[in-house]
Amino acid sequence: MKVKEFVDEIIKKTGVERLPDERTCDHLMTGDWDMEITGVVTTFMATVDVIKKAIDSGANFIITHEPTWFSGADNTDWLENDPVYLQKKRLIEEHGIAIWRFHDHMHMEAEDGIYRGFDKELGWGKYRVKAEGELSWFGAIYDLPATSLEELARFFQKKMDMQVVQLVGNPAMPVKRVSVLVGGGSLGLGEENLPMRQMRDGNVDVAICGDITEWTLSAYVRDASQLGMNKGMLVLGHERSEEWGMKHLPEWLKSIAGEIPVLFVDAEEPFIYIS
Repeated sequence: MKVKEFVDEIIKKTGVERLPDERTCDHLMTGDWDMEITGVVTTFMATVDVIKKAIDSGANFIITHEPTWFSGADNTDWLENDPVYLQKKRLIEEHGIAIWRFHDHMHMEAEDGIYRGFDKELGWGKYRVKAEGELSWFGAIYDLPATSLEELARFFQKKMDMQVVQLVGNPAMPVKRVSVLVGGGSLGLGEENLPMRQMRDGNVDVAICGDITEWTLSAYVRDASQLGMNKGMLVLGHERSEEWGMKHLPEWLKSIAGEIPVLFVDAEEPFIYIS
């Protein structure tokens, strides 16, 4: 199967109308549409280590959720003479690797593919509730068995193999209703007040976040907590909150890939923590 045929089938399976190139970041970043696929790797981000693992596995097609070239639009105009770009590009080209970004169409599915993997990884599908109101489309809300903010943080630390989980609020606060805003969702998707409005209107105890801006949601939650309100926040980071959609993507791709091997490679957190 060729890369173009594989991608066409992916978009068809999402049920989403294909976006024109100028309205999406879901582009072929490297390689050729007519390449025959020997194997597929799914990952949050096509880092150098992920590319090397794809090469070692015999795969020549990487499906990445996030950018390959260090900016949201994967623009390479500014990278023409950049040594990091040139060496990474050389590695990719020497081994004939095609990289396609699966971002917009994945989030636009009726069942957002990233949240599908998140729920599967944590076993949280049974706790998810139907959101109401004008922000029903935004993120996801869950009614969990009673726990505390600290216990919830430790759950994520173990389940997602994290050295550090940042939290805002009283660690002992009771937690029942949580919102999950993966990746950049916790920045508001262009409207930075959306996470706060969701917390208020959805009667949310704890917001579980990917990215943060310290003067928005974290400031709101901290003030609420300091006023004695039962509000908290956990910060997983962009990668740890979204990687699971890519981990469970190979299963979703089975009906397309047939006999072509599909392997997940964890991009892992970009940080090293010093205590």
